[in-house]
This record gives sequence, structure tokens and C-alpha cells, in this order.
Amino acid sequence: MGSGSGHSTAQIQMDAGLIPGGSDRLKRQVEFLLEIDRLKKILRQTILTDRSRQENSVEHSWHIAMAAMVLAEHAGQADIDLCRALRMMLIHDLVEIDAGDTYCYDERGRLSQVERERIAAARIFGMLPDAQALELRGLWEEFERRDTPEARFAHAMDRFQAFMHNYVTEGEMWRRHAIRREQVLARMQPVAEGAPALWDYVKNLIRDAVAKGYLKG
Repeated sequence: MGSGSGHSTAQIQMDAGLIPGGSDRLKRQVEFLLEIDRLKKILRQTILTDRSRQENSVEHSWHIAMAAMVLAEHAGQADIDLCRALRMMLIHDLVEIDAGDTYCYDERGRLSQVERERIAAARIFGMLPDAQALELRGLWEEFERRDTPEARFAHAMDRFQAFMHNYVTEGEMWRRHAIRREQVLARMQPVAEGAPALWDYVKNLIRDAVAKGYLKG
């Protein structure tokens, strides 16, 4: 599980006087950009397809954004605003800088996840100028609520990417955590909502994963 502990990269850089000059607005924007660099250190309970190491949260965000571009035709609604969905995907995990990564099957960790991430969102997005802070915080909240076609598609890509990693690595993380078929089916429900054309594909791969011993039946 990742950790958001330690000094702020942005604060260290700004205190050191490495970014002189500029308006207050620009300084806040640059500070935010430096701060989100910390997301590269947050490791997920997903391994790369070559099994060499764990994926970090920035790699995950980039990969689901690419998946959305490639698989947009499978979105649940034909006139989806892909740009809005991509923006949600790129910011949805920024809260992990403070809250850390919570493994999706960690029931105990999930009890405090909402509150930890809410506090993190207030701090991280609050670094930006007010209007931008409200805009990005609003996109993050929209992703969490899943109440728009774009948010549902973004969630579908979020779940689909991790699922594919688990499948192609022969369920290494599933087996490590003794994950069962019904847990994966429940976890993958957002695909049925946000990209229904992919749902049969996912169910077939789950059946195949059980048959091959990647996943407990």
C-alpha cells in the first residue's frame, strides 16, 4: 500500500527559491504541479504485465486515459464527452498523495478511505487558484459519484485496466490475496454500467481465470 508521508516536494522547491518571480497565481499553479509529482511514488497492488515491479499511480492514470481513447467506441453512451472523462481519469488518484493507495479488496482499509480521500482532496486541489481548485475538485467528486455518463465510463476504464493486468499476469495479485470470483465480479460492475459492450468480454475472462486457477471459484 502506498504512502503519502514526507515533506511536500513543492514546498521544498519553493522554499529553496528555485522558482523566483511570477504572479501569485502562477506560483500556486507551479506549486501544485510539483506537488502532484509525489504521485509517482505511490505504489498500487497491481504489477506490470512483465511482472518486474508494482505499478505506480501515475502509470495507472496514464494507462486508463489511453484505454479510454482506444475503447471510447464501447462507452455506454454514444455522445460521451471524452475530454471530460479523460480529465477525470488524470486527476482521480491525486488524493493518494496524502491518503495512500487503498487496495480495492481491503475491506478494513476501505472503512476510512472516503474520509481520508476527502481531506486529501481539500488540501491538494486547494493549492490551486480558487476557480481551478473548484473545477478540479468538482471533476474528482463527479468521478466518485458516478452520476454522469463520463464518470461511469471513467470508472469502467479504471476497473478494466487493473483487471487486465491481473489476468495477463496469471492472477499473481489475486492469488497472493486469495481473491475469489464473486469479489472480482462485484468489483467489475462499473464496466457493465460505463462500458456495457465490454461486460461479456470481462465475464468470459473471469470464467477463464477461474478455469486456469488464476482466481478462486
